[in-house]
Amino acid sequence: MKNIIGKNKTHVKGYEYLSIFPFPSNEIKEVIPNVLIQKSNYAQFLLGKLSGITVLLPDVDYFISSYVMKDATSSSQIEGTKATMIDAFEYVADPKNKENTDADDISHYVSALKYGLGRLKEDDFPFSLRFIRELHKELMHGARSTHFADPGEFRNTQNWIGGKGPEDASFVPPAPEDLHIPLRDLEKFIHTPYIHPIIDAGLLHAQFETIHPFLDGNGRTGRLLITFYFIHYKYLELPALFLSSYFKRHQKVYYQRLNEYHAGDIIPWIDFFVDAVVDTAQEAIEISKQVTKLRDNDLAAISRFSKKTSDIAVVVVQKLYKNPIVSSTTIQEWVGQTKPGTFKFIDKLVEAGILVLHRKSEGIRPSLYAHKAYLKIFEDK
Repeated sequence: MKNIIGKNKTHVKGYEYLSIFPFPSNEIKEVIPNVLIQKSNYAQFLLGKLSGITVLLPDVDYFISSYVMKDATSSSQIEGTKATMIDAFEYVADPKNKENTDADDISHYVSALKYGLGRLKEDDFPFSLRFIRELHKELMHGARSTHFADPGEFRNTQNWIGGKGPEDASFVPPAPEDLHIPLRDLEKFIHTPYIHPIIDAGLLHAQFETIHPFLDGNGRTGRLLITFYFIHYKYLELPALFLSSYFKRHQKVYYQRLNEYHAGDIIPWIDFFVDAVVDTAQEAIEISKQVTKLRDNDLAAISRFSKKTSDIAVVVVQKLYKNPIVSSTTIQEWVGQTKPGTFKFIDKLVEAGILVLHRKSEGIRPSLYAHKAYLKIFEDK
């Protein structure tokens, strides 16, 4: 089978690496079958439906924050992070807890996403290689799992996937001295609609992973680019579509399809990617409906409180949709009451079925409470 992505070359140091062809080539467009275009049309329809639902969500910014945490967890787990979504929320609720350092990876991913969204809102800041480098810097700088990542800088040494070195690796991306050419093509591709918005996003991710421009953090950066691409071109109004959970559930296939893409067999990858968009968009639509229903139930429960307690509870519940695991200390800051008054208020939320005790206080560490019903919506998907 002819490789339409690149060809192997022998480096002066003796190992083989993939030299990438000019991208995108006409051959890529020629091999995309109509059935994939049709499936991509349906995927785009679902993106539009998702956008319409999410912008109408009550407290949408809070909902998005939890969805971001879900994707950050999955994307980090793909790279070997052991922390769960619960661990990540615990880390936010009790940052002095040093027991689960893997949660730091997730925290950096969330920071990078928020940073990127802020950058894209700036009218004079383009979706460019500079943006990608800044994103990588935010993702990797100070991260505990960083291994010689050189945050924010494209590599000037050879990297590889699998094996102990490029000589026995399963895949060796472009040599550092050739890196500027495929990166230049990738930047042009971002600004030039090619086949179809969904397919183009899939090609962007696979091509980025094929170039592998950083020493570390390529997978997480590349998955962030998918969301930013859809938002940049207004296919999504809000960052409500994250494919990392789908890639994590089908991790072996995800890697296999990317390997096939490296070798020039791009159709299996595009087919997998479009399926990921369809599945994830449908999931996000269902989550949005469940969140709306749960919030209505929460407000109904709160309405049975006294007027003063009810007014405070509405504000607290709103914040719980961003921080579904929270310390008693934080709740006290939210309600502005004494410690006994705060625990009396917490008891009311527990009796209403909104909060449950997540972890008892230990020494100077405060008790943690969780909005279990809300967490369950995300954990079940």
